[in-house]
Formats: sequence, C-alpha cells, structure tokens
Amino acid sequence: MQLVEPYVFMGGTFDPVHNGHLRTALELQQWLKVKQVTLIPSGEPVHRSEPGCSAKDRLAMVELAVADAASLQVDSREVDAHTPSYSALTLASLRQSLGPDKPICMVMGMDAYLSLPSWKDWHTFLSLCHIIAVARPGYAYTADDVMDDFTRRHQIESTDMLWQQPCGAVMIHELTPLGISATQIRNLVAQGKTPRYLTPDQVWEYIKQHQLYGYQRGDWISDAN
Repeated sequence: MQLVEPYVFMGGTFDPVHNGHLRTALELQQWLKVKQVTLIPSGEPVHRSEPGCSAKDRLAMVELAVADAASLQVDSREVDAHTPSYSALTLASLRQSLGPDKPICMVMGMDAYLSLPSWKDWHTFLSLCHIIAVARPGYAYTADDVMDDFTRRHQIESTDMLWQQPCGAVMIHELTPLGISATQIRNLVAQGKTPRYLTPDQVWEYIKQHQLYGYQRGDWISDAN
C-alpha cells in the first residue's frame, strides 16, 4: 500500500497565538513525522464569545509567528471565507482542495473532542478526516454514551492508518501542553503588563503596534516590565 503524507491541521481562534499553540503544533509534527502542521485561524468562531480582535489581526499574528518555522504553516481559508467558521465547511473545503486520497488529520483538545455532538454536522467529520484528540497525560476520560460509543468504534492505537487511509479514524494522543492561555495574555496586556516569553516577540510587537487587547502605549516603561 502506498503511503500518502497526511495534511495535519489545528484550528482555533488564536486570540492571540502563543507559544503553547506553537509548541503543540511542533510536537505533533515531530510525532507524526510529517513535513508541516498547518494552523487555521477561525474567521467567525461559533463555539466561543467574540474574539478580542479582528480575524484579520489574528491571522496576521499567526503568519508572523510561523514565518521562520519551516515545520509550521498557516492557512487563511476560514478568515477569507467571511462566514461562520464551522468545521464541517472547513473540512469540505480542504477535501475539495486536497482531493479524495489525501489523509487529513484534524487536531483538537480533549474538551473540544468530547463536545463534538454539539457541533454542526459533526457526524460527517470522519467521512472527511481523521481526528486527533490531544489529551493531558493521565487524563480522566469522562465521555457521555454518544462519544464513548463513537470513540470505541473509531479509535486506533497506531499512526499507520493516518497515512494509509484518507479519513475515518480517531486517535487520542497524550501531550503535556505549556501552561499558557490566550486569556492570560489578553489580561496581562489590559493590565499594562508584558506578555513577553508567552507569545513570540513578533506577535507582541504586532499587539503593541496595533494597540490590541487594551494596550495603551503610555502605560509602559519598558518591555522588560
């Protein structure tokens, strides 16, 4: 059987993108032995409150964050679409672009995975992609009956199938995430504190230049604060 390298992507609001996102993507790239992992910023997210800045700004920050990373890339299709960012639409768009035989792997956190029954047309996902659910080591699996049955029917233990078939499998991968959140970064900026070392320097410079998240230039003594 001829192996085809999967297209692996992480969707998200990235409000803003931070080192936790980037480290997770890099570790997935190394674990799966693919050339790149793609970040797809949402245009109009449907599973959370209104983002702290525009889709255009969030996309620009992700592009800056991955500009020097050969193993990471960004896809702007959700922002360019100017429609609510439903995963079913994104997956259909990717499948149309990549063809019927290319494996597609959608990465999501365990909390998001367990909430899939609330997502639009979620039952179509495995006809379009594989799902990789990222869990913390020693996670407590507390799925309801629907997701427990779904996982038992589709879960695999080896990455081989992710290369051999275009879609249809669920894989749970334990990964220790960095303790960084976009909310933490937004709050620091709003409080006049620096988020440096939590997010790439070029993202922090963009936040300052465009005065995002309540940044006030006059509040700062230096970036070292």
